[in-house]
Amino acid sequence: MTEINKYDRLKSGLASVDAGADENQFVTFLINQESYGVEVLKVKEILGMTDITPVPNSLVFMKGVINLRGEVVPVVDMRLKFEMQEKEYDAFTVIIIVEVKKRLIGMIVDAVSDVASIPISSIQHTPHFTSKIETDFISGIGQLNEQLIIILDVDRILTTDEFNRIDSDE
Repeated sequence: MTEINKYDRLKSGLASVDAGADENQFVTFLINQESYGVEVLKVKEILGMTDITPVPNSLVFMKGVINLRGEVVPVVDMRLKFEMQEKEYDAFTVIIIVEVKKRLIGMIVDAVSDVASIPISSIQHTPHFTSKIETDFISGIGQLNEQLIIILDVDRILTTDEFNRIDSDE
């Protein structure tokens, strides 16, 4: 299956995802060739790259805002948020619209992968490595077959200060 077909299937199938009691569903995606996932219930929409209106004097990782059916949605480049090297956007780059603290936020990621069912027993909580590595936004590491997926807690990706700053920048 091509990446584009997978992307279209994901866009149309988000609302119909059903998980069993002993597993959780995650939308999985790539950032810098690493697999990440967010709870499917937090994902509201997946968009192809679109024009982003820059906001002057905003946070380094905030690329700007988009108009999503009349609602202004801030957009965060996850590579920059995770202090990775910036990458030029291509045909696979997408914006995942997630609900964070009852507010929509766009996350720019390298590519969307799939909706994955990960057994709860295969999800391990993350250790706190050192005080220099920020892991509060990682809720666990899931294993799906031989692949490890870093599971993000979207409510904790932005600190309270960052969230307030994004709100004031709009």
